[in-house]
Amino acid sequence: MNPRVEYEMSEEDLKKILDACKPVPVIMVGGYMPSSPQENANRAWQALGEKMGFDYMTARPGRTERHFTAVPSETAPQREERLKREAKEKRETEANQLRIEITEKRKRLSELTEGAE
Repeated sequence: MNPRVEYEMSEEDLKKILDACKPVPVIMVGGYMPSSPQENANRAWQALGEKMGFDYMTARPGRTERHFTAVPSETAPQREERLKREAKEKRETEANQLRIEITEKRKRLSELTEGAE
């Protein structure tokens, strides 16, 4: 398990979280109940987790309203390794595509030059 890390959200992020926690009027619309404050808060924390790179289910209060701790969804070395791996895969894919195109072009060139004689 990854170690917990302290995060600090912006004032705007804090406002979104607090707004999501507010009670919602219970009015059935089309036979459906509106989302509960808990569901809204969970979605707000999930969005913040995606934005800041932590598992939103692990968030715990910190030393101030804007501070909290959570487990990163990806550590820095893991991210670096993933980015290197993705770059290598992209290069290999592009190189293979170019090899195929070159083979096809050589074949077409051969067909054109042999037919001209």
